[in-house]
Amino acid sequence: MATNCSLLLSTLFLHSPPSRSSPSSISLYPIRSKRYFRIFSKLPLNDNNNNNDALLLSPFSSVKPFFLLCSSVALSFSLFAASPSVESASAFVVATPRKLQTDELATVRLFQENTPSVVYITNLAVRQDAFTLDVLEVPQGSGSGFVWDKQGHIVTNYHVIRGASDLRVTLADQSTFDAQVVGFDQDKDVAVLHIDAPKNKLRPIPVGVSADLLVGQKVFAIGNPFGLDHTLTTGVISGLRREISSAATGRPIQDVIQTDAAINPGNSGGPLLDSSGTLIGINTAIYSPSGASSGVGFSIPVDTVGGIVDQLVRFGKVTRPILGIKFAPDQSVEQLGVSGVLVLDAPPSGPAGKAGLQSTKRDGYGRLILGDIITSVNGTKVSNGSDLYRILDQCKVGDKVTVEVLRGDHKEKISVTLEPKPDES
Repeated sequence: MATNCSLLLSTLFLHSPPSRSSPSSISLYPIRSKRYFRIFSKLPLNDNNNNNDALLLSPFSSVKPFFLLCSSVALSFSLFAASPSVESASAFVVATPRKLQTDELATVRLFQENTPSVVYITNLAVRQDAFTLDVLEVPQGSGSGFVWDKQGHIVTNYHVIRGASDLRVTLADQSTFDAQVVGFDQDKDVAVLHIDAPKNKLRPIPVGVSADLLVGQKVFAIGNPFGLDHTLTTGVISGLRREISSAATGRPIQDVIQTDAAINPGNSGGPLLDSSGTLIGINTAIYSPSGASSGVGFSIPVDTVGGIVDQLVRFGKVTRPILGIKFAPDQSVEQLGVSGVLVLDAPPSGPAGKAGLQSTKRDGYGRLILGDIITSVNGTKVSNGSDLYRILDQCKVGDKVTVEVLRGDHKEKISVTLEPKPDES
């Protein structure tokens, strides 16, 4: 080691090759030998040496003072490097891991405590081989979910299980169970599954509330993006009371939570947690032209999810009241210069038709006669279809509501008794 160090230091003191104008200059160049240096000098060595051949000398030969100084420094450095010291010995000691900060410890604890509640859902579809005609089950999608209770109920998004012939749920300990669909709500993109798993394997997720959330709160998403199980992403609440449309029915989902926590394909159905580790929403969608996370994710609030899950567990379906009308797109009504919901069709067998709401139609000459325009329900202003859905979501089947409509050039108030959807009656 000493020789190597002296060689290294010697190379640091190299000068340029001697020139004819400076005959006494000396240059050092390392050669392949470990013990010698080639010294080029213009000084005559004997009467017969006029071709300035290089001499091969020991590094301790008597040469110019500058070279002696360089050699002395190199030797001193090599002896110092060769001698044992505390510093050189400590260079091989592995440093202890750095202590985690308080917020890091809280995040680690949150992940460890909630991971057992998050599950991986595989959507299997039946396919027939084109050549052998064998019927096979192949994965057609995957997503996330979470344990709702000790009875084996699993909550996820409807679009995660849509079109599945069979479903499998994988718990955090990698045990897998066949799952049965208990029920689903296409309008709100929520589904409930059931697995027959031992109760000691099921850890229900702690359920919080979403009514008092604030923009800027820290949130955590746990899911299985791209099949990478139990992935944690963090962010904040970027917005509240957003609105997205159900992928299945197109019906708006109100009061959605917007977050910048990364939500990618496979995160759907997974939980969105607050900093205390309680459930505040179901991760359901992202806004992204590329299909990957762009910092705009949406979660269905837990206050909405809770009521839906209770109905699905008890009845296997959600009984949601309707007016029984078809209405025009909001843009069409805006072009008329009015605010409200234009009734296109109110079938006589539906609640609105029974109450006397009028549909849009054409007269004998083909001229369009506009139907009623709903402007309020129970005194709450209705400006568009989203407003109407928001009001109906707060009502129950059998409730009587007062619908105010604009009919021609005058307003009327009509009492309507809400009924369930035809396929839910």
